[in-house]
Amino acid sequence: MLADKYSAVRSRTEALCTPLTPEDTVPQFVDFASPPKWHLAHTTWFFEEMILGKYLPGYRVFDPHFGALFNSYYLAIGSPYARNQRGVITRPGLEEVMAYRRHVDHHMATLIEELPEQAAELVTLGINHEQQHQELLITDLKIAFAQNPMYPVYDQGFDEGFAANSTGSEWLKLKAGEYQIGASGQGFCFDNETKQHAVLLPEYEIASQLTTIGEYLEFVESGGYQQFEYWLDEGWSWVQHNQVSAPMYWHREDTQWQHFTLAGLQPLPLDSPVCHLSYYEANAYAAWRELRLPTEFEWEAAAPMLNWGQRWEWTASSYQPYPGFAIGAGAVGEYNGKFMVNQMVLRGASVATAPGHSRASYRNFFHPQHQWQYTGIRLAK
Repeated sequence: MLADKYSAVRSRTEALCTPLTPEDTVPQFVDFASPPKWHLAHTTWFFEEMILGKYLPGYRVFDPHFGALFNSYYLAIGSPYARNQRGVITRPGLEEVMAYRRHVDHHMATLIEELPEQAAELVTLGINHEQQHQELLITDLKIAFAQNPMYPVYDQGFDEGFAANSTGSEWLKLKAGEYQIGASGQGFCFDNETKQHAVLLPEYEIASQLTTIGEYLEFVESGGYQQFEYWLDEGWSWVQHNQVSAPMYWHREDTQWQHFTLAGLQPLPLDSPVCHLSYYEANAYAAWRELRLPTEFEWEAAAPMLNWGQRWEWTASSYQPYPGFAIGAGAVGEYNGKFMVNQMVLRGASVATAPGHSRASYRNFFHPQHQWQYTGIRLAK
């Protein structure tokens, strides 16, 4: 039932915040990562703004200031509060944000029993939207915690996928031919996964497993970050400008490498999949190996043969619309389409992805310099 799915997702968001203090929910270290309190409020704003205000007669908003304060980028609705200033919002406090969630959940429980079809579709979108923010909440919290020299522990038992790969990688060969790409129309999907269409692929090979930390460490210690010939021009400029010499969260003390995790500072687990890499780093590593990244179409065609879901996997594909894609009307149309420029597609899922949220046709996308998601590498040739 839709009501059960709604309740489960809302409860999980709050459960992710259980280990946090109120102080933990406020800081914003970088402009592309939001504080946990903002995620708690924004996901609530979505249901209030997109659904309750339109479909529940007589509904009164919890606080009229929240409409602009917790809008993310929906210009059709109004002028959102500046994204890079979310960390300065000390009021409302966490207690009031939780009261906001209870207010909206109470009214959603009333409405969700008798929803018109269009509203039911929006609730489903809102559930998936909140699942996306659950993943962002985890990764945004990690980048904030990493700035603390105490290296605080979020949850000692949180699984970040640092267990060893169960088997070595091998090359999987796919035949040349026509492959169907995109969502089939069965079950929920985002609009950027449509419309399903055929692509013609030449014969290629793709790695059965993700690149490990140990394998990537060879690139680091061979001087890969100091050799321009492996880097795209923009990537090399990014390395030089930001003085990047290793993946995000790696620390070297004398000859020992460690990395920051949500369980604190830990030794590098060499047999686990490498993560927190930018597209520039993934592409440079592939060049160093004299291999390449797969296109998103190659990835999706091979997905039934792959062990995927631990890391978002960079592809060689820029984020563009599929044939027949059209941006929807109104604010919901701003969800994906207006971001189809200067970004790269990632496929799969990560250990931070909400349960039941992944599928082979899912298209994630980020700017090529971003590292803070659980992003890794699968090679192709």
